[in-house]
Amino acid sequence: MKPALVSNSTDPTSHPTSDSGTESMMAFGPNDVHHSPFLVFYETTRACDLSCKHCRACAQPLAHPKQLDTDAAKAMFDELAKFPKPPLLVLTGGDPLKRPDIYELIRYAASLKLKVAMTPSATPLVTADAIKRLAEAGVSRMAISLDGSNSQTHDTIRGIDGIFDRSMEIIKDTHAAGLPMQINTTITKRNVDEVDQIAELINQPGVVLWSVFFLVPVGRGMAEEAIEPAQYEQVFERLWHHAQTKRFGVKTTEAHHYRRYVLQHHGDPQANPEALADKPRVQRAPIGISDGKGVMFISHVGDMYPSGFMPLKCGRFPADSPVDVYQKHELFLSLRDPDGFKGKCGVCEYRKICGGSRARAYAITRDPLESEPHCLYIPKTWKP
Repeated sequence: MKPALVSNSTDPTSHPTSDSGTESMMAFGPNDVHHSPFLVFYETTRACDLSCKHCRACAQPLAHPKQLDTDAAKAMFDELAKFPKPPLLVLTGGDPLKRPDIYELIRYAASLKLKVAMTPSATPLVTADAIKRLAEAGVSRMAISLDGSNSQTHDTIRGIDGIFDRSMEIIKDTHAAGLPMQINTTITKRNVDEVDQIAELINQPGVVLWSVFFLVPVGRGMAEEAIEPAQYEQVFERLWHHAQTKRFGVKTTEAHHYRRYVLQHHGDPQANPEALADKPRVQRAPIGISDGKGVMFISHVGDMYPSGFMPLKCGRFPADSPVDVYQKHELFLSLRDPDGFKGKCGVCEYRKICGGSRARAYAITRDPLESEPHCLYIPKTWKP
C-alpha cells in the first residue's frame, strides 16, 4: 500500500505550487474539518501485483469478491458529493489499475465535480498510454512511491526487482502527460540514511510534492521497521532543509509532530501555537489535518475508518452514509477534539496544530486518544 496521496499531515511552511489541486485545497478552512473531510481515500481494490513489506492493506494478487462493484462505487461517490465542501477523492489500493472499470469510475466522479487523484502501483499496467487515459478521464494528480535513492534499496522494500526503474519511467511519463506528480516515501530503518539522496533524485520537472510517510505498525508494516523517536527529529531537520531549497513542497504523513518541530525551531518564538491553529494560511491544506480530522478512509468493501492506518470501523456503505459517519460518529468527533487527548498530547501547546498520530497511538497503545508514542517533546505544562 502506498502512503497517502495528499498527506494527512501538513507542514505549515510548505511553499504553494501551481498544481491543479491548490485552489480547492486553499478554499478548505481550518473549521471545515468539523463538517467535511478534506481528503477521502477510497481503496478501490486490494488486488495488486506487488507485495511491499510495509503494506497496510496486505494486498493480494486477486480482488476481493465483495469489493464495491461499479454501481456501488458510483453511489458512494454520490454521497461524497453531498458534503458541504466536497472532498478531494484519492483512489488508492492495492492497485486501482487492477479494476477494469477504473476509467469509468474516474469519469463519473469528475462529473460530480469531485477532484480525483490516484496512487497506482509501479507495475507494467502504468503505461504512458494508461497515464494519458487517466488524465483524459479526470485525474488531476498522480503519485508514485519511491522508498530508496537506488534500485537496491527500493526494490528490496517493494519486493520485486526492477520496480525502481519502473517508478522513474512513470515519473517521466506523468510529466509528459501534463499531470503533476507527487512522490511518496515511507521512512524506515532501511532508508533513513537516504533522505538527502532521495530528495536530490526527485528534484526534477513535474514533481510538485514530496509526501514523507512515517511507519505505523499495521498490516505488513511491522513495528521493528520503524525508526527511533530521536531519528524523527533528525529527519525533520532534513525535510525542513529540502522544503526551503527544492522545487517541490514537503509534507509528512503520520508524523504530525513535524508541525511542532517547524514552529518550535523555525517559527516566531513569541507566537502562541494554540492561536495559530485557527488562522488560515497560504498552503495546500489547513493546519491540523489528521486521522478522522479532515480525513476519511473507505475500504474496498465499503467499510469506513478515520484513516487507512486506524483499523477501527465506524460504518459500512451502503448501510451507512459517509456524511453521517464523518459528522456524527463518536470516534470521529473525539479525534477532532484535541483537548480530549490523553497524556502529554492533551496539554501540549501544539495539540491543535499537531495532535500527534492518532493511528500510531492506537497501533501501539490500543487507545487512539493516547499520546503520540514517537514524539520526544515535553510540553511546558506536562506533569507526568
